[in-house]
Amino acid sequence: MENKFCWKLEYTIVLFVIFAIILMIMPFSIDNTRQANIISRWNEKINRVEYMFSVINAHITDDILFGYEKAETPQERETYLLSLMKPYMRIKNCPLKRHYKTRYMNGSRVYKGQTYYFPDLFFAENKTIVGIKDVKTENPDDPYFIMMFDMNGFIPPNKWGRDIFGLNIYDGGVIKPFGFDKDMKELKDDCSKNGTGLSCSYYYKIGGGFDE
Repeated sequence: MENKFCWKLEYTIVLFVIFAIILMIMPFSIDNTRQANIISRWNEKINRVEYMFSVINAHITDDILFGYEKAETPQERETYLLSLMKPYMRIKNCPLKRHYKTRYMNGSRVYKGQTYYFPDLFFAENKTIVGIKDVKTENPDDPYFIMMFDMNGFIPPNKWGRDIFGLNIYDGGVIKPFGFDKDMKELKDDCSKNGTGLSCSYYYKIGGGFDE
């Protein structure tokens, strides 16, 4: 009788241990699956944006060029480019009114006035949040615009490299993800819990793993 009781006790302990291990593993598994899905959607988005600009460039007219050149301020240029992109990305006309904060992958806040702070954000298809910012300088090698995409909208974590990614837009509609000019070590360092996460935009495009 005592042996039977001991067997049941050991069996119960083993079950509890297995159950505890499952509970410990499950959140990581769910999070990894969610992150893999976001990365897949991001890679699809890059292809969509590249295709969009190839179509826009193919149908560029003198009126469109004149309209862009007539825009005198960064805000006017941003508005003009958005108007060209809206039919392809289903961007809604009204900027977001709801409070929305973004962070870098290392947890630090993105503050107003910083390069990667986007004052005007819009809803696009699949509840994606889209931002566009004019960053044109006198250097012809610099991008004309940068764009950000929060792939799951208001849903957390709202962090660069986790659910937020970005693109540089150069003269002629050339698209380059953030981080394209870094080597592999720089990409891995930045696309980590100690980095900004900005370079994840390119790192994931070339097959980098989010769990490395």
